[in-house]
Amino acid sequence: MKILHLDTNHPLLLKQLQELGFENHEDYTSTKSEIEAKIHEYDGIIIRSRFTIDKQFLDKATNLKFIGRVGAGLENIDCEYAEEKGIVLISAPEGNRNAVGEHALGMLLSLFNKLNKADKEVREGKWLREENRGIELDGKTVGIIGYGNMGKAFAKKLRGFEVEVLCYDIKPNIGDENCKQVSLEELQKRANVLSLHTPQTALTTNMIDAEFIANFSNPFWLLNTARGKSVVTKDLVEALKSGKVLGAGLDVLEYEKKSFENLFTDQEMPKAFKYLINAENVLLSPHVAGWTIESKEKLAQTIVDKIKENFVNL
Repeated sequence: MKILHLDTNHPLLLKQLQELGFENHEDYTSTKSEIEAKIHEYDGIIIRSRFTIDKQFLDKATNLKFIGRVGAGLENIDCEYAEEKGIVLISAPEGNRNAVGEHALGMLLSLFNKLNKADKEVREGKWLREENRGIELDGKTVGIIGYGNMGKAFAKKLRGFEVEVLCYDIKPNIGDENCKQVSLEELQKRANVLSLHTPQTALTTNMIDAEFIANFSNPFWLLNTARGKSVVTKDLVEALKSGKVLGAGLDVLEYEKKSFENLFTDQEMPKAFKYLINAENVLLSPHVAGWTIESKEKLAQTIVDKIKENFVNL
């Protein structure tokens, strides 16, 4: 079986697939149309987020048996059409879930203790202790929306704190020793912190809007290490201005392209984003919550293991 690799990944991916008997081909520079012209030659493709795998692409991939996405989500792939064609879709949320959990916790603690603000001020020669008095996580109620690999990893990281952890998910009976599953209404009534760990779907796109925020009983802190389009940024900015949202840690933004590699589709910076980059109670990172040295290896290993499980010695 021939596999076309469209993005660079950890070297173990190529090495172990070769050892399993696969023929690896690499093409990290050709245009999408150039790839489409030869994709019929391949049984599998490995991609991160270089471009969208749409119907046109899939129609040309006449021999394709699987798509391996070295990441957690599959939103850059037309999954329904691929499955209609009998193509196996392989992702690797197990590979970077720990990294996401640690990143979310790091963002929360940094916001609570004003670390980004204090660091900047000290570098400017300002020694402002009272202005940087923080708050403690103990005693708070943390709400998690989306209790899959990422949500569970974040809940596990919170075990060292005296906090109550609640989760809401469309799937029933997924609570565990680290988190109590509740209705969305109960989560909104009780949470002091909200952390998003959902995929990008029709249900989650623009989910965090003005109405959603208004339904929270308490002012709360927002963390988003999931997908940027889940949050309506202009509504978040209004909530930050009013104090309904006390602060935000955003690893993702709604302005990202589908490739996740670029921020804007045009050169005009949105007004809401201008507010975020100047807000002292907002922490931003460039879609790197699951992007660690360790996760790069674990993501690749997960893809290899799943390909082996599905396509070796059948």
